Amino acid sequence: MTLFDVVKNAVLVGFGIQEVFKKFLDDLIKKGELSESQAAKLLKEWTEEAGKTSEQLSKNISELVTKTLKKMNLPTKDDIEKLNKEVRSLSKRLSKLEGVKDEGQKE
Repeated sequence: MTLFDVVKNAVLVGFGIQEVFKKFLDDLIKKGELSESQAAKLLKEWTEEAGKTSEQLSKNISELVTKTLKKMNLPTKDDIEKLNKEVRSLSKRLSKLEGVKDEGQKE
């Protein structure tokens, strides 16, 4: 199971729990144990808390991926761009040196 699958399943579970919670609140309203305004307030609070949890999960996964990539010692995009720039610079210098060498051999 990939990291993407884990996140996808967590999100789907979150949606499922939200539906169960809504049904639970509806049942309490029907039984007269909770007013609609109280249920709306609870649902809003729960949704906000779930959003914070989701954001924290996303942050934790991002940090985990970053640490894992760092441990793998893979080059970053910036590292590769710096190397490409250096290769272009060296290629230009080599071309100039080869041009001077070619001129010297013609004589």
